[in-house]
Amino acid sequence: MSSDLSLNINIKEPRWDQGTFMGRAQHFFMVTDPRNVLLSSETLEEARVIVENYRAGVVKPGLTEDELWRAKYVYDSAFHPDTGEKMFVIGRMSAQVPMNMTITGCMLTFYRTTPAVVFWQWVNQSFNAVVNYTNRSGDAPLTLNQLGAAYVSATSGAVVTALGLKSLAKRLPPIVSRFVPFAAVAAANCINIPFMRQRELKYGIPVMDENGNRLGESANAAKQAIAQVVVSRIGMAVPAMAIPPVIMNALEKRAFLKVNSLSMSVSGLEADLQEQIRQTSPQTTTVYFNKGL
Repeated sequence: MSSDLSLNINIKEPRWDQGTFMGRAQHFFMVTDPRNVLLSSETLEEARVIVENYRAGVVKPGLTEDELWRAKYVYDSAFHPDTGEKMFVIGRMSAQVPMNMTITGCMLTFYRTTPAVVFWQWVNQSFNAVVNYTNRSGDAPLTLNQLGAAYVSATSGAVVTALGLKSLAKRLPPIVSRFVPFAAVAAANCINIPFMRQRELKYGIPVMDENGNRLGESANAAKQAIAQVVVSRIGMAVPAMAIPPVIMNALEKRAFLKVNSLSMSVSGLEADLQEQIRQTSPQTTTVYFNKGL
């Protein structure tokens, strides 16, 4: 055992002070770091061994504090906190940025036709179902029948909600249709998360004392946890899905986003081009051109 590294480092808690904005930002940058998706199975296994051994009081010779914290965040990014199982890749928090950027961009772009709304809402809710199941609280397993029923209920409910909102938006001002993806995602989260985590609502989630000792399971705690997750998921969608429609609607009304040509007098052109225009189009005194982007 190395005498250089203390066994008193609390790796159950984040490395940075969560009472400050910068501390919370640094923590979540590490938790959602997309590079962790690319880590090999060997690297993940090495991090798991380091973390579990440290918790058991065994320190790898030569291990530094920075290496310990790095292993802790790699471990947290890939292994479920309650079951210890390796999580499905696209359900991990480190996959959220690339996956959500892609899916959100497609939902905001392809929202005008019914097939596009159905397809991208199905893709989004299928992805959300994977995330919700992967990051469920507790260690009680779901049977395949329960998982299948939860998935079908969550995705079909979300798609029906999206289509209903799209139909309603046809009777309202055009800008409203731009909010269909966000409204559908918000409503779908209220359906998807409870369905995919319905076992927690029925049987409860583990509750612990301040030292992490498991005391039992509580359905009331599950209700509060799931409600908070729903609100946070909707809040997370606001910057990407609720703000851009307002900005784009305003910008599209302004001239610099429209396809307008610029003009200049023929006298401002090169001498040989002026002569050519006088011969081929003597009545032309002004020419027009596209300034490009």
